[in-house]
Amino acid sequence: MEKSQPVSGIYGLLSDGIYCGIDFSLGGVMEKDVVIESFTLDHTRVIAPYVRLIDTQKGEKGDIVSNFDIRLTQPNEMFIPTAGMHTLEHLLALTLRPRIKGYLDCSPFGCRTGFHLLTFNEHSSHEVALALKEALEEIVEMKWEDVPGTKEKECGNYRDHSLFCAQEYARLVLSKGISEDPYVRKIV
Repeated sequence: MEKSQPVSGIYGLLSDGIYCGIDFSLGGVMEKDVVIESFTLDHTRVIAPYVRLIDTQKGEKGDIVSNFDIRLTQPNEMFIPTAGMHTLEHLLALTLRPRIKGYLDCSPFGCRTGFHLLTFNEHSSHEVALALKEALEEIVEMKWEDVPGTKEKECGNYRDHSLFCAQEYARLVLSKGISEDPYVRKIV
């Protein structure tokens, strides 16, 4: 099968007997004038790890929200296993919040190559990349008891965590350096 052909078929069996599949041939309903920026990004041209400002939007009352692409691994070449990604999500919430004024959320991409970072106000990619570097440096030194949200009452999938995996990917990103540009290596 060529890389560009649609994939169809059963991917896995869930524990309660429900099949979970990937079927890109089914398509979907989408308004023709809706443009989703991340689907227009040429994922074959970017060079991870990087921080990229996707967009800023102004709310009805004048508040500005910035959306950043925090790309940790090279798209379509490497992805972070789910347990490591989950732990990184919790740790980035802990370590980026005090470093970025107006931090709102840092949510994982479904492709598991990075995160969307949402903030109030405008920030430069350079500023966010420096904060990410410091956060990852802190993460590689953490102990299990430092990871927030790892108990059943605190997390919807508390068993699916790996500090070891999160730290290995943090080390990998730090060893490559974080660029403030997605196409040219401008390491912070």
